[in-house]
Amino acid sequence: MNYPRRTLVREILISKPFTALKELEEKFPDVSSMTLRRDIEFFEQQGDVIKVRGGARSMKFITTTMEDSISERMNDNIEQKKRIASKALGFIETGRSIFLDSGSTALELAKMIENHRLSIITSGPNVAIALSQNDKIMVNLLGGLLSRDNLSISGASTLEQVNKLNIDVAFIVPSGFSLKDGFTCGNYNECELKQAVIKKAERTIMLLDPSKVNKCLPYTFSRLEGVSAVISDSRLDEDLRQILKDNQIDLIIAE
Repeated sequence: MNYPRRTLVREILISKPFTALKELEEKFPDVSSMTLRRDIEFFEQQGDVIKVRGGARSMKFITTTMEDSISERMNDNIEQKKRIASKALGFIETGRSIFLDSGSTALELAKMIENHRLSIITSGPNVAIALSQNDKIMVNLLGGLLSRDNLSISGASTLEQVNKLNIDVAFIVPSGFSLKDGFTCGNYNECELKQAVIKKAERTIMLLDPSKVNKCLPYTFSRLEGVSAVISDSRLDEDLRQILKDNQIDLIIAE
């Protein structure tokens, strides 16, 4: 008797990144909220969704990313990434709570950080491993869903952890940037995580590889007004440099 309804519920749940319980209640007015919650739990057990506050998130959108895999990106523009990372070192101060994003540029930065008493939060397991070589650095690796494509952790439990943390400086690695769409990434959960981190951070610094400029991925996590500084290299377009200046965003060029 439940099968036809659950078939319809499943189609709704997997059709988009997030479905609110309220939406299901409106589509099935004769079904109780408790029954619909049990439907969500059933499809969570089937691996179709993840139950979150107020509804469910589709695994189809969580596990699908538009970004290249970490293995593909690891050695792309490696010298430029190292130069950008070396400039970011100047913003690392003892006694600060620092967030270090996942991504190959963030990994290069992690490798360069000296063994000082620092508290560093990261969503990248490989970043955490690189930092763990220094015994004075306290490393807080966020827990949640692991994306195998780019070795990053995100999801509802990750957001809950971030909301309980204080962040002085956040180093974020965008996968794309355009004036129209802002800073973008290819994974819905990662978008939510970056948004939460930027909201908590006193200062947000974008580590922007110029090869990402004019590249737009599906999910916007920040506009220019959410950014304190951008670190890039000499390939960055002069017009964009002026736009950053006009928006009172510090620009640091790694020569």
